[in-house]
Amino acid sequence: MDLRHDVLQIIFEALKSLNEELPEDQQVALSEDTLLFGGESTIDSLSLVSVIVDVETAISTQFDRPVALTDDRAMSREPSPFTSVRTLTDFVVELLTEKA
Repeated sequence: MDLRHDVLQIIFEALKSLNEELPEDQQVALSEDTLLFGGESTIDSLSLVSVIVDVETAISTQFDRPVALTDDRAMSREPSPFTSVRTLTDFVVELLTEKA
């Protein structure tokens, strides 16, 4: 089992779910380089919260353990784990590895 690949697929599924609600010209790319937060991100804050909740729920279900992606540690981290799909993936993998 490749943990990073599994986490990335969960994040992509959350983004696909978001894309189902967005007009075609506002679709979010399914790429590790996709910006989730900050200057050039096309995702608004409510959509980002929705993606985070979807990811937390899917991680909890698939790995049978809860994760909190918006705790103090995440919020004070530089760079933010929510900067891009890549940084979010790395952060989730780090959390899952610590709890293993």
